[in-house]
Amino acid sequence: METEASYLAFLSYSHKDVRKARRLQRRLETYRLPKGLALEDGSRRLGSVFRDQDELAAASDLSESVKEGIARSGAMIVLCSPSAAMSLWVDKEIRLFREVHPTRPILAAVIKGDPDDAFPPALTEDAEPLAADLRTEGDGEKLGTLKLVAGLSGVRLDRLVQRDAQRRVRRVTAITIMSLIIALGFVTLSLFAWQAQREAERQRAEAEGMVEFMLTDLRQRLRSVGRLDVLTTVNKRAMNYYRAQGELDRLPDESLERRARILHAMGEDDIALGDLPAALQKFKEAHRTTESILKKAPGDPERIFNHAQSEFWVGQVDQLQGQAEAALGHYRAYLRLAERLAELEPRKSRSLMEVGYALSNIAAIQYLFQKDDPGAIMHYQMSLDCFLRAQALDPDSVLIRKEVAERHARISDVQFDHRDLDAARWHRVRQLALLKPLRRADPDNGDLAYQTLVATRALARIAFKSGKLTEAATLVKDAETQALRLQERDPRNQYWFEQHLRVLSDAAEVAQALRQPAEVARLTKEAGEMIGKVHSGSAAVPAFRAESIQRLDAIARLDANTSGMGN
Repeated sequence: METEASYLAFLSYSHKDVRKARRLQRRLETYRLPKGLALEDGSRRLGSVFRDQDELAAASDLSESVKEGIARSGAMIVLCSPSAAMSLWVDKEIRLFREVHPTRPILAAVIKGDPDDAFPPALTEDAEPLAADLRTEGDGEKLGTLKLVAGLSGVRLDRLVQRDAQRRVRRVTAITIMSLIIALGFVTLSLFAWQAQREAERQRAEAEGMVEFMLTDLRQRLRSVGRLDVLTTVNKRAMNYYRAQGELDRLPDESLERRARILHAMGEDDIALGDLPAALQKFKEAHRTTESILKKAPGDPERIFNHAQSEFWVGQVDQLQGQAEAALGHYRAYLRLAERLAELEPRKSRSLMEVGYALSNIAAIQYLFQKDDPGAIMHYQMSLDCFLRAQALDPDSVLIRKEVAERHARISDVQFDHRDLDAARWHRVRQLALLKPLRRADPDNGDLAYQTLVATRALARIAFKSGKLTEAATLVKDAETQALRLQERDPRNQYWFEQHLRVLSDAAEVAQALRQPAEVARLTKEAGEMIGKVHSGSAAVPAFRAESIQRLDAIARLDANTSGMGN
């Protein structure tokens, strides 16, 4: 008779994989089943996982503690990797578990290497097991862990995934509430700024700690879930705090730099809302601040970095307003600062990324305004090389991986206009391949969803220009679905709004080429209603660029002879 289990599972692994084993043990032992789901005993916690923490001597048998752990475990989890496949002890543990518990489950979790090279021999003697794939290129850590939870708890995987998604929605709500609480904290701290100097300094440290959190973790979380409204509120509260401090020349340089970064963030949000004059005002004020601070310490890497951001953002507004020469001047200044930063920090990924950004900005001017496609491709390729070198220094950075994918997108756009459709398609397919594991790891990220939408629409345009109408129709339908989801998340986001209109335009042209008048009518009506809201002033999103809206207006007047999808 099998003994009653006092452990949820026995974790079998090669000690070369000890860090992965510890991480999985923590995730399983701290995991709580979502509300409405429970184990047979009514508990929502899975229980303890047995993990042997001692190295086994080469000449010994399994220790008594390991044997006891196997005897008292309700299941076995095998961490599969090339090291585990070659481990004598992992193989022995699997065989002993099967001998002691012939009816209890053995779950496999691939953590490294190809599955064919990762399974220990004892695991595949009867048949190759079904395994959770915790690798980034497989199920990913989140979904892979849920598969193990399903196997251990007896709860269906689809129910776990559904309830886990609901729990993420609640988490987003909690983040929003936390943002508003932080904003209230700024107000409270501002009211007490007049107190004694020592107390004021303490409050300043606390408030600026909140500002730093807002500029980093909180901002990234809010952007990923598309909450521009909350971002705007928090930014304004932060600026109110600095106004309450009195004259700016009384603030230390560190505070002035942080204030400039808030202005960068506020201006970036103004761009997303389509208010370029407001954005430029904030960027120029930040530029004056960072330039003045840099003059005091021209060799300080942080001050160089901060002023480089000011040069970029002023140039970005100039570009969006069609002022190519002014934008190019700021972008070249940005490149000079980035190259100085790279000289000072040659082994930091940040420096290479800044050079990559600057080269990409210059390429954008060459492509959009100077019609210098060869020059643009050269600078975009140089930019891609910089990001690839940065990735080699920091291979786990999600930001760098996103930017590598973006460089492929920009090269594709130039190749498309250059009529090299095969090259354009290759780079877009490569971009989507790079985005896929990032989206799997962070499915709620709005930036990644937007980049995927743009890439899907671009592939539809390439297929249309190549004469592959059926493929173009499938891709543009997928893009329309993605655009609708983004619009539902944040109707105020100008980028998402404009991209939705462009998708409708492309879809109408494809439908027209396929001689589908009813579909053309549906799409042009929907696009016309969206444009009407912009022109009437009732839409939450103002006009972003006049020429863009003019092009979208033409959707409602598609001529029977129109062909070719616009940029």
